[in-house]
Amino acid sequence: KFSEAFNYTKQAAKLGDMESHQQLAHMYLEGEGVEEDVEKAIYHWEEAAIGGHPMARMSLGLIEGENGGHERQVKHFIIAAKQGWSLAVEHLMDCYKEGHVSKDEFEEALRAYQMAVDATKSPQREAAERNPDLLNVRSLSD
Repeated sequence: KFSEAFNYTKQAAKLGDMESHQQLAHMYLEGEGVEEDVEKAIYHWEEAAIGGHPMARMSLGLIEGENGGHERQVKHFIIAAKQGWSLAVEHLMDCYKEGHVSKDEFEEALRAYQMAVDATKSPQREAAERNPDLLNVRSLSD
């Protein structure tokens, strides 16, 4: 089944779907439906990251950190934080503790993260969070 999923996901990525690039990266990394290939995984993470996928940014940051590229790692994490990705903030905190990111950079990333999170807030979203039943959709025939 993974090979069939791989083929469909590859087609969607060719059409520009960033989530599909993210999925292909995972499939290449784990060898699911395709032969394991870290270089192809990185390529698809780069495509997804360029297209604005924060999880792909996180993955690239983690790889950079494993390879000692802490400056590039921090840049990936900062971009993901600016997109509202909370895990990026956690990793930036670790980078700060390890001395790979300055206090000013960390504070700037935190402010940008908070701005991204605040931009997603609305009275309607808050009401839905308080009352999940509001999200239930009834068919027209009910």
